[in-house]
Amino acid sequence: MRRFIFIATAVVMGVLGAACGDSNGTAATPAPTTASTGTTTLAPAFPITVGTGANAVTIKAKPEKIVSLSPTATEILFAIGAGKQVTAVDDQSDYPPEAPKSDLSGFKPNVEAIARKNPDLVVIQFDTAGLVAGLKALNIPVLTQPPAQKLIDAYSQIEQLGAATGNIGGAADTVTTMQRRIDAAVKAVKKPATPLRYYHEVDNTYYTATSSTFIGEIYTLAGLTNIADAADKDKSGYPQLSAEYIIQQDPDIIFLADAKCCGETAQKVGARPGWSTLRAVKTGAIIPIDEDLASRWGPRTPDLFEAIVKAINALPATAGAK
Repeated sequence: MRRFIFIATAVVMGVLGAACGDSNGTAATPAPTTASTGTTTLAPAFPITVGTGANAVTIKAKPEKIVSLSPTATEILFAIGAGKQVTAVDDQSDYPPEAPKSDLSGFKPNVEAIARKNPDLVVIQFDTAGLVAGLKALNIPVLTQPPAQKLIDAYSQIEQLGAATGNIGGAADTVTTMQRRIDAAVKAVKKPATPLRYYHEVDNTYYTATSSTFIGEIYTLAGLTNIADAADKDKSGYPQLSAEYIIQQDPDIIFLADAKCCGETAQKVGARPGWSTLRAVKTGAIIPIDEDLASRWGPRTPDLFEAIVKAINALPATAGAK
């Protein structure tokens, strides 16, 4: 299910691309008496308007019955201190463990099922099947937070949720902690004279992510070069490569984001036709990564980045050797 959702999300991102624009990084637009979201010292005030354009939503009072249909938003809400305000999350929100998981689907949402939870705020990734219009018709405020394309988008969405839920200080602290940990990991990574080239595998049909995506920026921060960038002709950020292309590119490192969902292993990768000749296979530079962390852009992003840096630093000296 996670694999299917990721690929479907990639397709939607390719379609929405430029249309997401400012919606990824929109900060709160406060009411006249409302504090800015960029401080930990000022108390939030309601009503408050967050988002811009079609994604703008006015929240009249501090929400106490939040429904999250986004695994990333669920993680953010609990990280910033809004966990007690969350009364239901979608069926893919598996972290933190105490999140009130339900049978609600963020991928195929049902307006009536959501409304039965009596929410005073619903947080979603995409406006699927007229979801926003349906909830607005019931006077239920909806905050749309599409997949972040850059780290700055993720930080902005955290601050936005902080403003929307009355947890400005918690959001600011979460962003600060993330930035400090990522900055420290960047300084710790061992970067060779020639950047290592990598292939990030979403699934074994060779869907991948380029440098223009959120996960791609994480790899770039680690000093890596993406073999998929040149193959992304339609600039979707999530092209499907061919085995022949990957073999021809001969990456130094292969990251498997399909180990947990699909059972892919270094042994299986090495056994693929023609893959035994790859540099990454020969040197053992095949690294499984947590696919949930790789497809979310919330407070656990530093966990992912630190794991990637640790794996890179542990590679044998022969990795990347020509």
